[in-house]
Amino acid sequence: VIDAGSTGSRVHVITYHAGALPQLDWSRTSSLKATPGLSSFAADPGSGGLSIAPLLEFARRHVPRDNWVHTEVRLMATAGVRLLDVTTAEAVMESCRELLRESGFRFQDQWATMISGADEGIYAWVAANYALGTLGGARQDTTGIIELGGASIQITFATDKPMPPEFSHVFKFGDITYNLYSHSFLHLGQNVAYESLHDLLSTPALKSMSTHLIHEATYRDPCTPRGFSPMAGPVKVPASVLESKADYKPFAHAVGNFSECRSVVRTLLQKGQEECIYHDCRLGAAFVPDLEGKFLATENFYHTLKFFGLRSKSFLSDLMLAGDQFCHGDWSSNIKREHCSFNEGELLLFCFSSAYIVALLHDTLKVPMDHKNVLHPEAEKISPQDNIGHGERPAHDNKGQPMSLAPGRWELFLRWSSSDRICKYS
Repeated sequence: VIDAGSTGSRVHVITYHAGALPQLDWSRTSSLKATPGLSSFAADPGSGGLSIAPLLEFARRHVPRDNWVHTEVRLMATAGVRLLDVTTAEAVMESCRELLRESGFRFQDQWATMISGADEGIYAWVAANYALGTLGGARQDTTGIIELGGASIQITFATDKPMPPEFSHVFKFGDITYNLYSHSFLHLGQNVAYESLHDLLSTPALKSMSTHLIHEATYRDPCTPRGFSPMAGPVKVPASVLESKADYKPFAHAVGNFSECRSVVRTLLQKGQEECIYHDCRLGAAFVPDLEGKFLATENFYHTLKFFGLRSKSFLSDLMLAGDQFCHGDWSSNIKREHCSFNEGELLLFCFSSAYIVALLHDTLKVPMDHKNVLHPEAEKISPQDNIGHGERPAHDNKGQPMSLAPGRWELFLRWSSSDRICKYS
């Protein structure tokens, strides 16, 4: 299976034993990531397929040659490709099909496709609950998903509450039927949101936040630590999904203010609410029901926590403190010096990402800020090779670890309800 995400594509070579519920053989399961994502080939869609060539070669090395003809290969493209116009997206997908037809594996053209945001969320929900052993169990025992990807956010969970039909998805597993809320919020993934931030900051409505302008700066940027100056030339930001928007805006005056950044992010998350036709629109104009039960918050949630090395028992409040300290730091005198192994584009993201997560989970989705029972594994030391800014894990063979439970995928475990305000990591 090739998961073609917004900032990279990853192949999963999966060995399983057939049955009513397939049993995965984790010891013979491997994965590899390649960058950039398919959406970066918008200007040259015919070359998109070449980016998955290393993934197919990896798969050929891990599947015995005699089994190639019996081994299915499927490619599913997500939010990055959904951002492209229909003609370009189809051209990119066709370039991938050309390579897949010649891969030696079993393949049909309809097995390489761009999936909907709702399906993306449902796949994640199924994978998580399969890994946790709750798939096929009672609804209240299942775990919901909040994915903060590069180009979109997915929220998926089982509920018995009524909801508009366009957000309701029936999923049957054996004798069990789940009613799932699943929706993808395109343009609100961390990477695309970071790009949208500067467009929002530079609007006349927000220019009034400026107290003064310096040199060529034309607007105040609270989401970049003070002292950062792009005057020496544009800084390539690794978060970009579409290459044409990858550079840091050279006319922003960095002031590094976490609270102000969080406030601007709330404006970004609420954009479009005036068009809401439902009784409750928490994110843009889309309906979002009350969250209940257990949730896994994945992808960029994990990468941001890992950068800040959070180990305490109060996830959101700790992240707010860490983000506030980072945002208020001086770029030249301490931030670059303390994180000299990171390039500037990577470091630029963490003030924004910490504020974005707090604004998303607490201010928008109403996850409680303070939890006294928060546990998570001690984060290992990270390096620039971890591709933190991309919201993806680096290319690697996971050496037999269960991929659904491998570090960086399902680490953050949130649980809350009106009577049980607990937040855990597992």
